[in-house]
Amino acid sequence: MKRILLATASVVTLGVGPVFAADLAPRRYTKAPPLAAVYDWTGFYVGVNVGGGVGRNRTLNDPFGFGAPYSFYLQPQGLIGGAQVGYNWQTSSVLGPLVFGVEADIQGSGLKDDRTNTNFGGLGFTSYGQKLDWFGTARGRVGLANGPVLAYVTGGLAYGGVKDTVSQTVAGVALPTFTSDRTQVGWTIGSGVEAALGGNWTGKIEYLYLNLGNRTDVGAAAVGATNLLTEVKQNIFRAGLNYRIGGSSNYQPVVAANWAGFYLGGNLGSATGRDRSSLNVPIGPFADAFNLAPDGIIGGAQAGYNWQVANWVFGVETDFQGSSQKDNKTCVLTCGGPAAGGVLAAYDATLPWLGTVRGRFGYSVGSTLFYVTGGYAYGDVKTKVTTNSFVGIVTTTFDSTKSGWTAGAGIESPFTLLGLLGPNWTTKTEYLYVDLGTRADNFIIGAVPATTTRSVTEHIFRTGLNYHFNSPVVAKY
Repeated sequence: MKRILLATASVVTLGVGPVFAADLAPRRYTKAPPLAAVYDWTGFYVGVNVGGGVGRNRTLNDPFGFGAPYSFYLQPQGLIGGAQVGYNWQTSSVLGPLVFGVEADIQGSGLKDDRTNTNFGGLGFTSYGQKLDWFGTARGRVGLANGPVLAYVTGGLAYGGVKDTVSQTVAGVALPTFTSDRTQVGWTIGSGVEAALGGNWTGKIEYLYLNLGNRTDVGAAAVGATNLLTEVKQNIFRAGLNYRIGGSSNYQPVVAANWAGFYLGGNLGSATGRDRSSLNVPIGPFADAFNLAPDGIIGGAQAGYNWQVANWVFGVETDFQGSSQKDNKTCVLTCGGPAAGGVLAAYDATLPWLGTVRGRFGYSVGSTLFYVTGGYAYGDVKTKVTTNSFVGIVTTTFDSTKSGWTAGAGIESPFTLLGLLGPNWTTKTEYLYVDLGTRADNFIIGAVPATTTRSVTEHIFRTGLNYHFNSPVVAKY
């Protein structure tokens, strides 16, 4: 499944100071100095959030009743926003302060995909649409607190309003549009980092994977009255602002960490592509518009340098990632292959590696750095297309390095790993959007020229560990 997250123990140093008179007079005791205020996450909170999401909803449909269904991904994408309410309970453990909680949220959603369509030989045109109008969750949370920073995992119930449409034209005649509008129930899991901003306020960055199950609609294509089989799976990336009611809401960071200097580190996370693609064969014509959806784990290393003016932090960072992302489930022009006499065009899309060179701009609230980042991105775009025609099965491979841009945001804070790591170590959690542009490739299906295109965009959520050569100064709280 997708994600992860960390945090560690915080240690409060106590001081006592009995003093003795030099002339052996009766001993006098002084009061122990006041304890440092330990941040307590216990209590209710309410808040709002905003973010985005992308689906990876594999769909099967035989729009013309040939007995060889198309296989493709509907990928609703767009902005989301909503509100959350929850309760935290903090307790001690051998690992450090543990925080248990419950949270519920409700979201308005602009997630939709209405681009996927097929044009089979000019005889039949079918278009598909899917929307997630709203969704909500009711989840448990458990995390490790490092003072005013909480790293957590979360999971529970998910539900949402899903709408599918299939529109079809046959021989120039428009047929009735098929519509399925329903509420689906499933589950969610994810992770995040939340940090104090001062007073009663906290900010968080969070990833959620929503699985609302599968759906089979009968008669979703007018020709042959075939079924529409659809998965509903969403990747949600969002930032939130919470107002705490109770707990140590009087927290005020007094010292900004020293972020200036070089750092090196590693990272691990996941990535989901939404690569708008097409296949065009001018004879016929045969024309399909669809999404390739490579999905998988990424991991790599980063290096950077920060400059600092008061609480403001400016920096540059470069990283290089290996990736297991893959989509080998998409096929169009029917997917029956030789056994079914189909015209087959099956795709195997990967992104074996990628890298970025970015600027970072942030603000240090005590020992926590909130930042935005953006810059140059590049990666290896690899696409295999396997076709079947009167000359038999042929696989054509296209492989090139593409460049583009990236933008995102994250949270970075000190990380000691139960005291095993010193004050030079930090952990970060960040989201990146990557756009590597579009490539078009020409090839032959049988003796017929064809063109396939692929626009490469990525959603990345990852956690990293950095070693700072100029040790950050942890703020007192």
